[in-house]
Amino acid sequence: MEWSFRSAEEMTAAMRSGEVTSLELTDEAIGRIEREDKAVNAICVPDFDRARAAAREADEARARGENRPLLGVPVTVKESYDVAGLPTTWGMPAHRDHVPAEDAVQVSRLKAAGAVVLGKTNVPLGLQDIQSFNDVYGTTNNPWDHERTSGGSSGGSAAALACGFGALSIGSDLAGSLRTPAHFCGVHSHKPTLGLAATRGMVAPSEPVLPVELDLAVVGPMARTARDLALLLDVMAGPDPLTFGKAYEVKLPPARRERLSDFRVLVLDEHPFIPTGAAVRAGVDRVAGALSDGGARVERHSPLLPDVTEAATLYLQLLFSGSVARFPVDDRSLDEDRLRAMGFSHQEWMEANHRRELHRHGWRRFFAEFDVVVCPITPTPAFPHDHHPDLLARRIDVDGVEHPYFDQLVWAGLATMPGLPATAIPAGRSPEGLPVGVQLIGPAFEDRTPLRLAELLEREIGGFRAP
Repeated sequence: MEWSFRSAEEMTAAMRSGEVTSLELTDEAIGRIEREDKAVNAICVPDFDRARAAAREADEARARGENRPLLGVPVTVKESYDVAGLPTTWGMPAHRDHVPAEDAVQVSRLKAAGAVVLGKTNVPLGLQDIQSFNDVYGTTNNPWDHERTSGGSSGGSAAALACGFGALSIGSDLAGSLRTPAHFCGVHSHKPTLGLAATRGMVAPSEPVLPVELDLAVVGPMARTARDLALLLDVMAGPDPLTFGKAYEVKLPPARRERLSDFRVLVLDEHPFIPTGAAVRAGVDRVAGALSDGGARVERHSPLLPDVTEAATLYLQLLFSGSVARFPVDDRSLDEDRLRAMGFSHQEWMEANHRRELHRHGWRRFFAEFDVVVCPITPTPAFPHDHHPDLLARRIDVDGVEHPYFDQLVWAGLATMPGLPATAIPAGRSPEGLPVGVQLIGPAFEDRTPLRLAELLEREIGGFRAP
């Protein structure tokens, strides 16, 4: 039996029953990578010898009666996480020899849960793109169409999952970096509530490894099924032990609803800054139809929704004023808003942050009446590779009309700016056969609510399908 496309949950049950061993699962995954990854280039740093050793240890631990959450499950890790003994470059040639001595806190949690790390997955230069290519490791192709991008910045992880290279992966998200690759590759991902999962060791090689609280960015799980997302989130959730101590545990509230018919959902498919392509609109409609058919309360408009135009502007200001501090960008072709954000004073940032707090309060009122927002992740399915060196000169084609490349981030920013959880789910195929995903945005620290809806929708509209 081939195991490569089974869920982590199924793999664990099979190992528990003695049907398969971790070493067999690991060997199968490694064999698949060695055969098939040349065409996709998802795994940029293989770690097969240590993976086989970890699999043997997992099998021995299970024989002793141990039963950890991910014991023996083969997984991958985004290149931007520190893994002791492996390079962390963020795709920067100047740092190709940077090899950390310690694991990132989330890699430590994976290993403590018993996971077998197969290797690291590809990213864009400095994690600063919606595609995954760099001069250190090359380009990651979309498993569905090698002429198209797998997304970014967790594009290697999404491609790996779509190809059956491990059951789970961990990524990060500042501008849709978990959600966009999942949408482009037809897998699941979850952007947790801001601050829910510790980020130490998911840091650029030029920066110190500190337990910092990030302003917009999060780390989170990627998987082929919604239940696997929840399983991995439980491993990842919790603050940094350097800050809160080892005894501190996160107790997330249960999902608000258990049945599809009980959910109250707002469906959005239009944004004032960029049109939604027909393929993505059809995916949103497919989800909305499944919700209606299942008896959920589905609305298309609500006066409670915070102003999405101001939300996009605030997101842009916070994103660019924060990013330029770490990754200086050639600003000659930036439009006025982006240019102004890159030169924000502390006072201007504080004013934008205050407006963000007003939006957060608006979302609290909204989620008193609704449970989830269903909306696009980007306006289109995966687009053809575009390696133009000036990102701001690139364009995105939405049904034959070109728009500024970065305008496609506005949907990702809807959840990122206020720090809300958002689950990316497969929602069918485009007419060309490309995956289309949508996101389910939930209330702050109620991550289990969109995750539960993702699980219910997976049963209704189908989830992951192998390319």
